[in-house]
Amino acid sequence: MHEHEPSTIETHETNQTQQSHATAADGTRIAYQVRGEGRSLVLLSGQANSHHWWDPVRADFDAAFRTVTLDYRGTGDSDRPDEPYSTEGFAEDVVAVLDRLGIARADVYGTSMGGRVAQWVAARHPERVGRLVLGCTSPGDRHGVERGAEVNAALTDRDERAARAALVDLMYTPAWTATHAGPFATLGDRTMPAYARRRHRMASARHDAWAVLPDITAPTLVLHGTDDRFNPTANAPLLAERIPDARLELVEGARHAYFEEFRATASPLVLDFLA
Repeated sequence: MHEHEPSTIETHETNQTQQSHATAADGTRIAYQVRGEGRSLVLLSGQANSHHWWDPVRADFDAAFRTVTLDYRGTGDSDRPDEPYSTEGFAEDVVAVLDRLGIARADVYGTSMGGRVAQWVAARHPERVGRLVLGCTSPGDRHGVERGAEVNAALTDRDERAARAALVDLMYTPAWTATHAGPFATLGDRTMPAYARRRHRMASARHDAWAVLPDITAPTLVLHGTDDRFNPTANAPLLAERIPDARLELVEGARHAYFEEFRATASPLVLDFLA
């Protein structure tokens, strides 16, 4: 469908992971990582996180797919311009990575803010998306269900340790943290400068894909934990009803990081859908 010339950017492999950079339309360098072989599957991480978000479960997908991750601008090994970011812009960065790799069509699995980015990829570039999985995400606060004020207050506590503990509690159940001390890959990229964190937060907060959700033509699975307060579970049926013929699956008892804590349930659900 699309043919692309090989990039002159050096590519190297580390622990069977091919790593390099794509160049976005505005010249920003976007780091990406490729593992495995077969049909391409793009894995999109949450807000203010690099590709390491997927470290705990990526092996589940490497066995069946050529998995592609990226570091959003502002994170990881990507450039960190101090300018407004948006979920629409992140989606175009994803397409730049696909172009760089010569991938005409890929399945896309986005979680949290990555699910918001995935909505734009699927709606604006339907020919590039085979199957779509939207995990623990929402259509945007304007038409979705906002998290409670108490959650926002806990996350913005001036006591950094208290805010981090609140985030862990929103991600995982007490039963999980009682036996898993961390470190956790889902709590944010600590190498990010403060301005980039703010830019990510605003990009996610301003997301509104409601108008284009009916344009999504890819077979879609909407996946969410039943006990998610970070991104309220009520957003899942809203997405499933708005996207034509979407399928909804709820993971009982799971919080925001359902894909990690409830890996034994979530990964097979996704793999079965993608198959």
